[in-house]
Amino acid sequence: MRRLLTCLLSNNPGVLNRFTGTLTRRQVNIDSISISPVGDKSASRVTAAVYLDDEAVAKQLVAQLNKQIDVLEIHDITEQPHIERELALIRVNAATNKRAELFAMVQPFRADVVDVALDSLMIQITGSREKVNALLRVVQPYGVTQVVRTGVAGFTRAEG
Repeated sequence: MRRLLTCLLSNNPGVLNRFTGTLTRRQVNIDSISISPVGDKSASRVTAAVYLDDEAVAKQLVAQLNKQIDVLEIHDITEQPHIERELALIRVNAATNKRAELFAMVQPFRADVVDVALDSLMIQITGSREKVNALLRVVQPYGVTQVVRTGVAGFTRAEG
């Protein structure tokens, strides 16, 4: 089952390596991982989507990661109400006579065309993994030449 972990780590050299090393030793498959400094840059926020067999294994993994000195906090937010978002840049073949059609296709996804070349368009989309995958399916017949995805970022929903 896919689980979403959010972590606050000390922003020091080697911390991410130790964090992912723990996942590797436990033979956890990382689906996506994103990291960036927060606040005064002494800490970094990590969002990791991982595949685990069950909730008991997830609890063991969270407990083991929480023992690391550089892990300031960690939460498995899979079962909590939360927001997940991903950014993707997609380069699509776009002959001049197909561009208007492609522009119209990306509108329902609230995606943007961020670059236009002689024979291609670059589309930027932000949203859930399902939304990104849906847009990829829609533009695939035109010829997707490049895709880059950030990985999931997520937070629990605010109460109240």
